Amino acid sequence: MDLHRSSTIILLILSILSPATLSMRYELLSGHTKCISEEIHANAMSVGKYSIVNPHEDHPLPSSHKITVKVTSPQGTAYHEADGVSTGQFSLTAVETGDYITCISAVDHKPETMLTIDFDWRTGVHTKDWSTVAKRSQVENIESEVKKLLDTVTSIHDEMFYLRDREEEMHELNISTNSKMAWLSFMSLGVCLSVAGLQFWHLKTFFEKKKLI
Repeated sequence: MDLHRSSTIILLILSILSPATLSMRYELLSGHTKCISEEIHANAMSVGKYSIVNPHEDHPLPSSHKITVKVTSPQGTAYHEADGVSTGQFSLTAVETGDYITCISAVDHKPETMLTIDFDWRTGVHTKDWSTVAKRSQVENIESEVKKLLDTVTSIHDEMFYLRDREEEMHELNISTNSKMAWLSFMSLGVCLSVAGLQFWHLKTFFEKKKLI
């Protein structure tokens, strides 16, 4: 059991220390929508930024290259909305644990145009750009690293409490399920015995009427 818990903690630390940034570049056709979900824990900070890649860097972005962006919580609450933009960013602090969704829609245009979207989404300790926080001074660099480690430890602490709560919920669910299955088994046994008793009584009455017994 101790070995299992130690392995779980090690995997948890590695998962948190590993890059959790969702960064991508994808193509989106005019009039179409692409939605991306990210699981965020309650009270965690999350930031994102998006932009349309200019197909001709030497010229202004065409007027057809516009998008509509909406970020919603698991319950459907809108945290960010932008209409007819080419670039933008958002930030939020999650009030509940669940899948937060960002939907990016390309404005309808005729003829159809293919847009290239750059999207970057960071959550938790990864929301901080430590390259800008660190200073030239060695002391300030050390202080920056300590702050980074402190944020990481806090994230690990919160994640462990979250997993413990989930484990307790699953344990309570298993107990409840086993209890219901036990009652169902007793009820099934009672029904079977009742049916058997009724069949026996019916057959006995039938044979007595026929004077076979």
